[in-house]
Amino acid sequence: MTAAAQPRPAVPAAARPAAVPPARPPRLGRRALSAGVVAVVVLAFWSVDIAWDRLADLPGEVVRYAWLMFSAPDWSRLPEALWQTWRSVAMAWLGTVLGVLVATPLSLLAARGHSPAPVRGALRLLFAVIRAVPEIIIAIVILSVTGLTPLTGALALAVNGVGTLGKWGYEAIEGLDRGPVEAVRAAGGTGAQVLRWGVWPQALPAFGSFWLYRFEINVRSSAVLGLIGVGGIGDMLTSYTQYREWSTVGVLLIVVVVVTVAVDAASGALRRRIMEGARARAVQPVVQPLVQP
Repeated sequence: MTAAAQPRPAVPAAARPAAVPPARPPRLGRRALSAGVVAVVVLAFWSVDIAWDRLADLPGEVVRYAWLMFSAPDWSRLPEALWQTWRSVAMAWLGTVLGVLVATPLSLLAARGHSPAPVRGALRLLFAVIRAVPEIIIAIVILSVTGLTPLTGALALAVNGVGTLGKWGYEAIEGLDRGPVEAVRAAGGTGAQVLRWGVWPQALPAFGSFWLYRFEINVRSSAVLGLIGVGGIGDMLTSYTQYREWSTVGVLLIVVVVVTVAVDAASGALRRRIMEGARARAVQPVVQPLVQP
């Protein structure tokens, strides 16, 4: 046995240096952040003029108004309520379609690797600015041009949808498998061909799910936009609430809840089918060779 191969003598445990635990990171920043959050919450409650003594009366008031609205609903208003609800759903659908037509190409350009950095930055900033403005504010700006019509509500929903659909779109594209994209580029494909054959087939199921989910949001938002007089069930709710016709308000609330739940259920089922089909297609090329003889 050579000298290099001889085992080293064991070091006695007493002679070994004691293990020193690493120093704990300073928590000054975390504590300062926690103190800041607590201060903001306290100031928010302190600055808002809340009549805390009236909170005890809230359950009784809820029960009283619920009795006024739902004890004897005025079902004679049901046909008008259904018609106005249909107008709200149509407003939501038109806003969704317009938002999809504008947001889809912009989201493709906003994704990393498919456009220059200045273009991506400008589009992402545009999406962020649009998302920061509520639909009702956008509708107030638009109605100065289009007036109090359902088109105003549809355009407001479309503009706000561009912000959300654009962000969801480019984030979905950046999370796709890069294999098909690189294959199209290696074959000499142009930028448009890469988007058409490498990106779009993979992104379509996610995009379809986003479009349906945005339609669900627009159905709920269309009722809120009716509060400013652009038509739909929200406009009808505002009118009868101001005149204290609670029996009619109860019918309107029942119609709104039923229609909204039905739209959410149908859209959710379609979104699940789309995503399950996309996952099945993704797994099929891997499973199919295993079952072949």
